[in-house]
This record gives sequence, C-alpha cells and structure tokens, in this order.
Amino acid sequence: MSTDETALRSAVDAVLPRMREDLESLIRIQSISSLPEKADEVRRSAETVAELVREIGCEDVKVVQEGGQSAVIAHFPAPEGQPTICLYAHHDVQPTGDLSLWSTEPFEPTERDGRLYARGANDDKAGVAVHLAALRAFDGKPPVGVTLFIEGEEEIGSPSLARLIEKYHDELVSDVFVICDATNWEAGQPSFTTTLRGVCDCVVELRTLDHALHSGGFGGVVPDALTSMCRLLATLHDEQGNVAVEGVKSAEGPALDYPEDRLRADTGVLDGVQWIGDGSAVSRLWTKPSCTVLAIDCTRVADASNTLAPVARAKVSLRVAPGDDSASALDALARHLESHAPWGAQVAVTKGETGDPGVVPFEGPLAELAQAAFRDAWDGVEPVQVGCGGSIPMISDFQKAFPASQVLVTAVADPDGRPHGIDESQDINDLEKACLAEALLLARLAR
Repeated sequence: MSTDETALRSAVDAVLPRMREDLESLIRIQSISSLPEKADEVRRSAETVAELVREIGCEDVKVVQEGGQSAVIAHFPAPEGQPTICLYAHHDVQPTGDLSLWSTEPFEPTERDGRLYARGANDDKAGVAVHLAALRAFDGKPPVGVTLFIEGEEEIGSPSLARLIEKYHDELVSDVFVICDATNWEAGQPSFTTTLRGVCDCVVELRTLDHALHSGGFGGVVPDALTSMCRLLATLHDEQGNVAVEGVKSAEGPALDYPEDRLRADTGVLDGVQWIGDGSAVSRLWTKPSCTVLAIDCTRVADASNTLAPVARAKVSLRVAPGDDSASALDALARHLESHAPWGAQVAVTKGETGDPGVVPFEGPLAELAQAAFRDAWDGVEPVQVGCGGSIPMISDFQKAFPASQVLVTAVADPDGRPHGIDESQDINDLEKACLAEALLLARLAR
C-alpha cells in the first residue's frame, strides 16, 4: 500500500463520525416522495444535502426541479487532465407502512447489534452519506472531477429524471457514473450489479353485474366479480409458480449459488411454504420475470354482507427480465388479462408505469480498478457480480443519455436491510467500508 493510500485510509477514518452525523440528520427528514403532503419535506431534504455539500467546500451546488421532486447537482472541478466522475444516490424514501410494526421510530435512527435502524438508513440515504464522506476525506478537493447528483424521486420511478438529464445534460456529462443504490451479495461481501429487471404495472377492472345481488337469491347461477377476479389472477402463474404470460422473456442467470438456508433467513418465509418457479434461485430473482398482485379493491371483510359483488379491481405488477422491453411486456400482460376472463366477465385494463430492465457491462480497465478498490476496502474479500431483482430504471436513462460513459452500480445495503419494509436497517461496518472503497476508487481513477 502506498503512503498516499495509507494517509487516505486515515482521512476516511477521521470523517466517519461526521458521515454518521450526516446520515442521521438526513434520516430525520421524512422525504417520502410518494406522499403529496410530504413535498415540503422532500424539498427540505434536498436543501439539507445541498448545505452539506457547501460545507465540504463546493461553490457550485444547486437544487433543481423539472416538474418533479427536488434534486441536487453539485460540481467539484476536475484538475487538469483528470476525468470527471458522477456520484449518484437518491434522498427520497418509501412510506413507513404500519408504524405499530416498527421496533423503534422509523425516522429516529437507532443502533442495535451493529446495524442502524431507520427508514432510509440504507435505501438510499446511506448512499448519499457515502458520497459525502468520500468527498470529505479529500477535504473537498478530490483528485478527479466530481459531479454529485442526488435525486429526489427514485422511489416513485424517477418520472422527471429524463427532463432533468435533458436540461442539465452538459453539466452531468462524466467519464464514469457511480450509482450507489444496489445491494451487496451479503453483509461483509461487496458486489457490483450487472443486470437489473425492469418493471411495469396495470390496473385490471372486472365486472359481472350492473348492480349487486343477494347471494342467496342468485348465488350458484351468477358469477360474482371477486370470485371471477380470483380465477383471473390465478392464470398469471402455472402450477409451479412460473409466470404464464405469453410473450414475456427470460434470460440466463449467473452461476452463483444462493443456499436455501440463507434464502429462508433472508426472506423470513414461513415453515412449510414452498418456493415458486423453476431454475436456480438467482435466475428466478434476477433474470426471469415475476408477477405480483399488489392490491385488490373490493368489499372489506369488516363490511362484508351476503352480496354478489358486481365489480372488483386489482393492481398487478410484472418484473421484466433483462433483454426484454417493459412496454412490450406490459402489452403482453394486458393481453393476457383481457383474454383470460372467466365466465365471460367484462375486463378492462388500464396500463400504468414502465421502467426498462438493464444490463450493465462490468469489464475493462475501469472495472478492474473498481474491483481492486472494493476488494482492498473489504480487507481482501473479493467482490462478486450480481443481478438485481428490483428495478432502477434511471440506470438505463443514464446509459442512453451518456453512451460513452462507464456505469458502475455499487452498494452499501445488504439482504438483511429490508429496504421498503418494516425495520429497515444498515450494517454499519459495511457502511464504513463503502466510504473507504469510494475514496480509494476516486484516488485510483486519477490518471
């Protein structure tokens, strides 16, 4: 290890307490982008990020909007002859769900057993904190140019991102994009994400009657809408649980073993519950489609009566395999629902949002440099290349807008982190190693 890198490691260690302070201050802001009543909080979160960047010494920082939520763009100019690296993360978070199910207050960070618990502790305010820590380690003067891009609406599918990229394209142009918003293979082992599933969704409405009927008077002859909807939704999978929608594609998965005992621990699946689908676990998670019924609108159990419901609605989501197209997959899903209506029920499908899947090549000198930086930060643990079953549609937006740039999808979260769920948390040891890894990466990217 060179003298310079020994000094850099010491500099990273020195800023870790401030990194933790930055993260906890951001966590306390309820930047839930999907809730209109939290728009001021999302704006306050962006302003807080901007102020933290100014404290590091950045003079070129601004909060921007293009018809959506607030984002932050900041520039640390490149020294002569050095490349520019764009560091991406997002400061918005998911809703909390049922507060009574949380072990502690979701917006009050709490440390237990080496993990920090809070909404946004990993997804993705930890990513923001990592970027800030790496810049603090260089005292605001990184050896390469750095563009910091902190988005405020990733959790709702980045609806205004394309407009932001178009308007600020020249300000965002970079040689390398480092997107810190994925998941490591496990706590203690870093990863680079190389494939991502896309996503699409729709709302299906099914009608069998023009008004409700007494179930005793007409049950057995007239199909009710809810039973009909159940039968329709059941056609989305075959008996093994594979997606049965004609026209959606699959891809080959990597040769990576996901041990069943770890999979059960990571998911919390109940005893006796079987897995669905065919093929390896990682292929089913990363490179095959999956279909989920997200919600059903019909009479609540508390309001139930002996009535044949005339109408039912459901929201259906389809995860789209790498190599497929989300728009065509949504068309296939709509055709399936329209053509499989039971008992002649009337079905109407309203198409929703789409986000394309992606393939992120990890090869060449820059990838080798990144591999080594993360290996060294994790004390010799070799990073693995993984897929992502979830969707990060903005990765394909970056790839399309900046085709000559290298994209690296890094992570600070791990499978125990429960992003989007109850008791979201972040492994603190991995958080600190991610800060070192990014600082080493910036140092080694300097030509």
